[in-house]
Amino acid sequence: MPKKRINTNINLIPVATILMILAVWQFVTVKNIVPAFMLPSPKAVLQALLTDWPQLAANAKVTLLEAILGLLAGVLLGFVLAVIMDHIHWLKQAIYPLLVLSQTIPTVALAPLLIIWLGFGMLPKVVLIILTIFFPVALSLLNGFAAIDPDEILLLQSMGAKSYQIFWHIKLPASLGSFFAALKIAVTYALIGAVVSEWLGGFEGLGVYMTRVRKSYSFDKMFAVIFLISALSLLLLGAVLVLEKISMPWKKEQK
Repeated sequence: MPKKRINTNINLIPVATILMILAVWQFVTVKNIVPAFMLPSPKAVLQALLTDWPQLAANAKVTLLEAILGLLAGVLLGFVLAVIMDHIHWLKQAIYPLLVLSQTIPTVALAPLLIIWLGFGMLPKVVLIILTIFFPVALSLLNGFAAIDPDEILLLQSMGAKSYQIFWHIKLPASLGSFFAALKIAVTYALIGAVVSEWLGGFEGLGVYMTRVRKSYSFDKMFAVIFLISALSLLLLGAVLVLEKISMPWKKEQK
């Protein structure tokens, strides 16, 4: 029983922190400590969210679809690339520096080029998300593969296990922790990449909506979009946590 009370209190700490921040935010805006045109109150943001909900929901569907497509493709590419590099060491030595170099290119600089090359549709947004996501996934999996005890592999090899059996029974389960750690980061990168690419060019999506309201100086609507993006990120992160619990039941048993 005492342990449950401690866990409950720990879970309430983030909620209490958020409520305190909202209360301070509301106070400084109501008392005009910060002008309303610079920082709209939480009440004004909520009103903007409810008023423009049909438009926000329509644009959010586009952004969420782009993020999910890019996320799935990026994770798949990172997973396949990590497995290939783990099995072919000379290929790992050849590709790994290029992967690191690819991450030094700013997303803001790459997005306009993709729009010029691929148009203003959904494809350049998805490609940008893939380029943003596949590296952390591949790197985390490679680190997970490298952290496996070599004696375990030697034991299975002595028993006549083949490469795919070693991968399935040893390498994959042992690297799932690293994989899901990267996936949690990739989820947030996916939405950020979608919004940034829409911001720089597109016809619909939360990034396009944000650009329009910014030009009209509707900062309450800007904050409403930020809140919605945060909510979508938490939703995707929650889905990843559920998938992690399903894929790693032994982690729950250890706790």
